[in-house]
Amino acid sequence: MGSLKLSFALTCLIALAILHTNHALTEQDEFLNTHNSARSQVGVADVVWNTTVATYALNYANQRKVDCNLVHSAGGPYGENLAAGSGTFTATAAVNLWVAEKTYYTYSTNTCASGRVCGHYTQVVWRNSTQIGCA
Repeated sequence: MGSLKLSFALTCLIALAILHTNHALTEQDEFLNTHNSARSQVGVADVVWNTTVATYALNYANQRKVDCNLVHSAGGPYGENLAAGSGTFTATAAVNLWVAEKTYYTYSTNTCASGRVCGHYTQVVWRNSTQIGCA
C-alpha cells in the first residue's frame, strides 16, 4: 500500500466518471460536495474545482466513451479515480463508490485489508490533494 500511496501523492486529484447529464454546474457541485463530505469526516481541508483538470478529465472521458473501459490514462499528469455506471448514475454515486472503500482502510497503519482495494478512497481524502476536476 505504501508504494501505491506514493504514486498518487499529487497536488491535484482527478476523478473521471462517464456521466450522462446536461447539468455541468450541478455535477461540479455534486463532485465537490461529496468529496468534501468524505474529507471533513477525517479532518482534511476541502478541495476546490480546477477547470484545467476538469478539461483534462472531460477529454479523457470522451476518449473512453467508445469502449467504456476503465483504463487509466497513460502517463497523465494527475492522479485518477475512474467510475462508470448506467441509468441515473450521478457524480455523487461515483464518489460514493470510491468512499465505500473506507471500510477496508486502517488509518493508524496506512494499510488496506488483504485482498481489498483502498486506493480510490485514499485519493479522495489525500491531504495534499487540494483541487479536483471531473467529467
